[in-house]
Amino acid sequence: MAIFLDENDLVIVQGMTGSEGTKHTTRMLASGTKVVGGVNPRKAGQVQSFEVKPYGPMADQVEAGSKDVPVFGTVAEAKAATGAEVSVVFVPPRFAKDAVLEAVEAEMRLVVVITEGIPVQDSVEFREVAAEKGVQIIGPNCPGIISPGKSNVGITPADITGPGRIGLVSKSGTLTYQMMYELNDIGFTTCIGIGGDPVIGTTHIDALKAFEEDPDTDLIVMIGEIGGDAEERAADYIKENVTKPVVGYVAGFTAPEGKTMGHAGAIVTGSTGTAEAKKEALEAVGVKVGKTPTETANLAREILQSK
Repeated sequence: MAIFLDENDLVIVQGMTGSEGTKHTTRMLASGTKVVGGVNPRKAGQVQSFEVKPYGPMADQVEAGSKDVPVFGTVAEAKAATGAEVSVVFVPPRFAKDAVLEAVEAEMRLVVVITEGIPVQDSVEFREVAAEKGVQIIGPNCPGIISPGKSNVGITPADITGPGRIGLVSKSGTLTYQMMYELNDIGFTTCIGIGGDPVIGTTHIDALKAFEEDPDTDLIVMIGEIGGDAEERAADYIKENVTKPVVGYVAGFTAPEGKTMGHAGAIVTGSTGTAEAKKEALEAVGVKVGKTPTETANLAREILQSK
C-alpha cells in the first residue's frame, strides 16, 4: 500500500502550460502518473502534447511517444470532465493563493503545492480554508509526494528508488532525494516532502499517523531541520501513538550559531530549535537519530535487518 497517493489517482496540473509545469508534467507522465488535465484560463479548450520517455519503476507500464493532455479553464471544470481528485500547483507565488483556493473550493481531495516564495499570510489563508473543507494540502515550497511504482506528484525524480517497506517524511527536498537513494536497496511505500516554510499543510504528525496505519510500512524515516518546534511536537506524538520504529535526522548540526540557515522556517531562538535539542527530544522517546544522512540510513537498515 501507500499513503495519500496511489496508482488509481487521477491528477490535474495547475500551471501545466508554463515552463516548470510543462517540464515536470512530462516527468510525471514518464514515471507513470495519471495526469489527465491541466488548468489555464487563457488556454482553455486547447490540448498540450508531451513527449514521453518512460523511466523509473513503472517504465514498462508507460507508453512512449506523444501524449495529449487537455487544458481546462478552471479546476472545477477539469474535475468534472476527468474525475481527478488530486491537483499539483506550479503557479508563480503571487498567483498561487488563488490557485490553491480554487482547488480547495472545487473540493479536490489532495492539493500538492510546489511553489516556493508564497507569502506566509497567503499560506495561512488557504490552509485554514482547506481545513474547513477537509482538503489535504502538501506544501508549499516542497518537492511533492511519490509512492514508488504507483504515482509521482511533484518534482521528485522517480528513478532514485523503488517500492519497499519504508515510509519517509521530510522537510527538505534535497534530503528526501538523498535518503531515497541511500535506502534504495530496501525501497519505500511513500516519500513525502512536506516543505520547510513556517506554515505548511501536511505535517510530520500527519505523515506519522498515516504510516503507522499503513500495513506495508515497517519503518518510518523522519527528516527535520533546525528552527521551530515541529520535531519536538512529532516526538510527543510518537511517544503516545506510534508503535513502529522511527529513525530521524535533523539537518543543521553544523549550522553556525546566530546565522540564518536554509528554509524560511529554520529560525532558531536561543537553544530552542537547534539540531541538538531536536535530537534529544526524539531520542527521549526512542527514536534513533543519525548525525548524517548516511548514518541515518544505516540505522534504518540495521533495524529492518533485525526484524
